Amino acid sequence: MSEQRIGPILDGLGASIELDDGDLVASALVIAKVVDSNGEVSLALSTSKGLSWIDQNGLVMSARQILDQRHIGLKEDGE
Repeated sequence: MSEQRIGPILDGLGASIELDDGDLVASALVIAKVVDSNGEVSLALSTSKGLSWIDQNGLVMSARQILDQRHIGLKEDGE
């Protein structure tokens, strides 16, 4: 196993983020589904420097709330 820079990988997957002029990304937590050569699936995490476990949990919980709201919005749109 070797450590790889996540930027090119995310670029290859077409990942992007919407930012307004002057916005600054202060920290990041990347959650990735990884499939190995045998087809086994695992979860990988990558964090920016200095991101504490408390901050990681906050980002995950905040993202979960946003995803839950999107899911609710999709149900309402489809009704």
